[in-house]
Formats: sequence, structure tokens, C-alpha cells
Amino acid sequence: MLAANPTINMTATGANIKALIRTRGLKVAEVQNILGFNTPQAIFKWMRGDAMPSIDNMVILAHLLDVTIDEIIIVN
Repeated sequence: MLAANPTINMTATGANIKALIRTRGLKVAEVQNILGFNTPQAIFKWMRGDAMPSIDNMVILAHLLDVTIDEIIIVN
């Protein structure tokens, strides 16, 4: 019997994004500027687990945080 398909735990992934940003000593405004966002709202949504970065933004975020995408995403 196959196990259930893995799903992204958005709340845990958001908390992980928040922790990784803080661990690297970055401010949300710095991440916002690097990603080219006009406001920080999307980043705050990621950190709360209300939304996930697009794959393009996930690649940039992984590079910025010096981790792999797998180290950002928390899977159930």
C-alpha cells in the first residue's frame, strides 16, 4: 500500500522561512528589496504560512539564505 502523498506544511515552512531570515541576520526590508517587491506583505504572508513563495522566488530565497529549497520547505 502506498503512503499518502506528501504535502507542504505551510505553517511550519513559514516559521522556517522566518527563522532562516533571522538566523542570517537579514531584515524583512532587505529581503523585500532583493526580491524587488514594493511592499513586504508577501514576505510576511510566507512567514505566517498564509502563502508560499513562487518557485522563482523560492530559488532566490534559497540562494539568499544559503540553503537548498528542500531545507526551506517542511513536508508532512
